[in-house]
Amino acid sequence: MAFVTYDAIIIGAGHNGLVCSYYLAKKGLKVLILEAQPNVGGAAVTDEFLPGFRNSAASYTVSLLNPKVIRDLDLARHGLKVVLRKQDNFLPGDGDYLLGGRNGLTRSEIVRHHPEDGVGYDRYMAELETVVPLIQKWLLKAPPQAGGGIGGLPTMLSLGRDLVGLTTDEIRTVHDYATKSAGDILDRHFKGDLAKALFGFDGVVGNFASPYTPGTAYVLLHHLFGEAAGVPGAWGHAIGGMGAITQAMARAAREAGVDIVLNAPAEEIIVEKGRAVGVVASGKAWRAGQVVAGVNPRLLFQRLLPAGAVPESVDRHMTNWSCESATFRMNVALSELPRFTVKPEAGDHLTAGIIMAPSLGYMDRAFTDAKQQGWSRAPIIEMLIPTSLDDGLAPKGRHVASLFCQHFRFELPGNKSWDKVRDKVADHIIATVDSHAPGFAASIIGRQIHSPLDLERRFGLIGGDIFHGKMGLDQLFSARPMIGAADYRMPLPGLYLCGSGAHPGGGVTGAPGHNAARAVLADRKPWRRRA
Repeated sequence: MAFVTYDAIIIGAGHNGLVCSYYLAKKGLKVLILEAQPNVGGAAVTDEFLPGFRNSAASYTVSLLNPKVIRDLDLARHGLKVVLRKQDNFLPGDGDYLLGGRNGLTRSEIVRHHPEDGVGYDRYMAELETVVPLIQKWLLKAPPQAGGGIGGLPTMLSLGRDLVGLTTDEIRTVHDYATKSAGDILDRHFKGDLAKALFGFDGVVGNFASPYTPGTAYVLLHHLFGEAAGVPGAWGHAIGGMGAITQAMARAAREAGVDIVLNAPAEEIIVEKGRAVGVVASGKAWRAGQVVAGVNPRLLFQRLLPAGAVPESVDRHMTNWSCESATFRMNVALSELPRFTVKPEAGDHLTAGIIMAPSLGYMDRAFTDAKQQGWSRAPIIEMLIPTSLDDGLAPKGRHVASLFCQHFRFELPGNKSWDKVRDKVADHIIATVDSHAPGFAASIIGRQIHSPLDLERRFGLIGGDIFHGKMGLDQLFSARPMIGAADYRMPLPGLYLCGSGAHPGGGVTGAPGHNAARAVLADRKPWRRRA
């Protein structure tokens, strides 16, 4: 078997793999990416799902992409353009609605419903101003290595320094957001159901949990640390869909000298003398000094590593790595814009994230339903209409919409098959939207469906998990993907993890790719341990 040698091989041309490859190549490494699909992008791709109609296939909106990554890769020069939503969120309720947006819109809308909630909003924002900056400080750092001996001491001390200067009340606030549920936090600040739902949605999106599940307060925070078009906390749309992000990244990587081989699914990591030294893909062996995986860690350890390559305790841990975001993803082609009963006229609210889940109780029932019967009778739905900002995605006068839906189990009760019920469930989702916007169902002229099983099959998202592993308290920070391996170095010398299964977790951030590259480069220094 012929070998081709590189300094580093990256498995997967998703956005984190592309980011990691760029940083390595810019430091002079000879880098190869092996990608199973015929195109780069992973789950951040744009599909033409009906002739003339294009939309993001899985990931669907921009905010969390790290500003440093955007600058370093010079993504604007490589073709990326991001536009802001004109309003951030629109929540249709029972006879009324709530809008969320910049320049005081969110507060004024919350006060319109419950005047006393204005003070609660101010308190909530003050708490976020304490907690979110702490998270942002650790986005581009490896977490402390819990149980890692004296080697983890510098990062432990760094974490301690970040807490210096906080008052006792502020430390209590940090602790609450790290451990409590989103519902616990929001109930103490707000009375209005729509206000709670506006913020609580971020605690359950991509997260199979009730808003009252401990740990959902952190997941809520995870969706707040970003920016779009340079505006902190804003959400936007990539012109051309999410594939425009990864296409720009691929251009930057290739310009830096990265080789990208498509249609080359990784079959096995080559291990020699207790070290990862290459990858077998499409029957061909590729050798490298270091191997970096951008895949779900359970896929990495269960499917790509040969038996006995890691200790049994590691293998057992990763076998039990929890993967389920209970996400059902659809695109629809529309003959016309939807008209919501509570706000029927066309307007800026149609550029927003349209959240159909009017209370925390509604979200809790959606979770309970899914636990009992596989999917929610009244699902949580966020709809985006990207053609309200990017008319190049559909023929003139027509539109596309993204439907991001919770909660839909990967494994259905009674051994039901997603292949047999996916269209029935899609009809159920569309009927839910139609109940808010009559005529929506009749306006659909085509659709693309990704059930949880489809997400696994197409994108390698094990269990249909969009975050490469649940963002629970047991799978975050120093425990992502496991205690002792949170610094992107896996428990096999020469093997690294750069995907969303590493800190800081899911979303189109680029942070795991950035941080993994730092670990790879550090280990190439002659005075560092080569592991």
